[in-house]
Amino acid sequence: MKKKILITGGAGFLGSHLAKNLLQQGNSIIILDNLMTGNVRNIEKFFENKNFQFIKHDVINPIDIKVDIIFNLACPASPPWYQRDPIHTIKTNFLGSLNMLELAKKYEAKIFQASTSEVYGDPLMHPQIESYKGNVNCTGIRSCYDEGKRCAESLFFDYKRMFNVNIKIVRIFNTYGPSMDPKDGRVVSNFIIQALKGESLTVYGNGSQTRSFCYIDDLIDGFLKMIDSDLDFTGPVNLGNPVEFNLLELADLILKITNSNSKIIFKNLPKDDPIRRKPDIKLAKEKLNWEPKVCLNDGLIKTIKYFESILNCESRNSCRGQVSCFASCSST
Repeated sequence: MKKKILITGGAGFLGSHLAKNLLQQGNSIIILDNLMTGNVRNIEKFFENKNFQFIKHDVINPIDIKVDIIFNLACPASPPWYQRDPIHTIKTNFLGSLNMLELAKKYEAKIFQASTSEVYGDPLMHPQIESYKGNVNCTGIRSCYDEGKRCAESLFFDYKRMFNVNIKIVRIFNTYGPSMDPKDGRVVSNFIIQALKGESLTVYGNGSQTRSFCYIDDLIDGFLKMIDSDLDFTGPVNLGNPVEFNLLELADLILKITNSNSKIIFKNLPKDDPIRRKPDIKLAKEKLNWEPKVCLNDGLIKTIKYFESILNCESRNSCRGQVSCFASCSST
C-alpha cells in the first residue's frame, strides 16, 4: 500500500535522492526544508507530480501533518556548514528530532532517523561496530553535530521505551554522488572541483587518514530496506562502504579519472578530524540483506560527470547572475 511520507531536509543531497525513489514507488511525498543548505533546484523536477508537496519550514519549530512515515534527515552534514551556526545545528538535532517524534507519536507513524558515523568521533576501535560507544570531544568545534546526533539517538530510544514509537536509526558513513553541493566542503566534491579546474588538490594533514565512500544509490537502497525491516529491528545500523581508502589514494584516483595535471598540496589537519573511519556492516548484511554494490571508481565517474556539467554551465555563462550554476544544472 502506498504511503504518505514526510522527509525533513528533503531538498538536500540525500533527501532529494530519497524523494525520487519514493515517488517512483507511487507514494505521496511531503518535503520539509528551511533551505539553509538544501536547494529547491534539487526537487523542482517533482513539482508537477500530483503526489509531491514542498513546505519551507524549519524543524526546530513544531508542525502538524498527518503522515504514515517520517524520514528525519534535517541537519547540515558537512563541517563548514554545521560549524557556521553551531547553536542552530544543535537545535536542529534536538528540537527537530523532538518535534518529529511528537508527530510520529500523535499519528502512530514510523520514524527514521538519519544518524551518522560521527557519533563514533575519532574512533579507537577499527572498524566501527554499532556497539562501540565512541571517542567524541563533547566540547570541540565538531560537537554541535557529533553530540547533537548522539543526543537525537538517545531521544529516539526514549520515545521507543516510553511511548512505543516505531523507530528506525541508521548511522551514515561518507556518501557521495550527483547532486552534491560543490561548495559543501567535503573531500570528494573538493577534490573533483579542484581537479576539473586545474587547481591544486587540498589535503588536510598528511593524507594518511582514511575514509570509506558509499555511492548515493547504495545508501538510498539501505534506507528503503531499513524502513521496511522487521518491526523489532530499530537499529542503529551502520550504512557505508567497508572498502577503506586514504585521502591520497582518493586524490590520485580522481586525478587519474579526470586526466588532470593538478598537484597536491598539504594543509594543517582540522581539530578533531577523525584519523580512521570504516564501518563494520555485518549487522546490515544480517538484518537488511544490504551491502554496497557500486565501487569507488564507477561511482566517481558518474559523480565527476555531474560536476563537469556544473562547470560547463559556468563556462557558458548560462546562469546570467540570476541563480547559481549548481542550481541551474543540478537536474542534469
